[in-house]
Amino acid sequence: MAERRFSHAIAEGDGISVIAAVEDADAARAAESQRAEALVVRGEPNIVRAATSLPILWRTDRGFDENSGADAIALAFDEDDDEFDDRLRRALALGLDCAIEVRDEEAVELVLERVDPEIFLLVPEESNDGDSPLDTVLDLLANVPAGKLAIADLPVATRGEVQELERAGCDAVIVLTRDLEPLVGESPPEV
Repeated sequence: MAERRFSHAIAEGDGISVIAAVEDADAARAAESQRAEALVVRGEPNIVRAATSLPILWRTDRGFDENSGADAIALAFDEDDDEFDDRLRRALALGLDCAIEVRDEEAVELVLERVDPEIFLLVPEESNDGDSPLDTVLDLLANVPAGKLAIADLPVATRGEVQELERAGCDAVIVLTRDLEPLVGESPPEV
């Protein structure tokens, strides 16, 4: 059962939270020292669990269990996936926060009707109309109701893009570990 609440880590505090994408214990330690507020892992969360106290969001296509070391799981929403509801119920029963991955406005509407999640993971699809991934995420964000948490998963290049997401009401952004330091702003003053 998760003791660290992923949702609390990205909801509390001022401004947008930075979630560092990591693959190993060294990257997890580096992200924590650079003031990430959570981690996202595609491999086995237990690999980084011992190296950090930060909450871990696990992105996996495989099954999951209570011994994974994860605090939250990303579940891709597909309206034709008959097992989605079962995976969601199982994750919630294990005490995991669930970030529901959506890629278009229709998916946001459908997932709200079907499961009304607390956390949305906004992942832009390839755009045929010339919109940038940032524009696409901002459009998706406009469809997420107030009171829900929204995480942007897109290649963020500048502090200005992070600030634009923050102004639009995004709660968190996933960034690569090597990009972390310039995006989190200045260090808090020492007291």
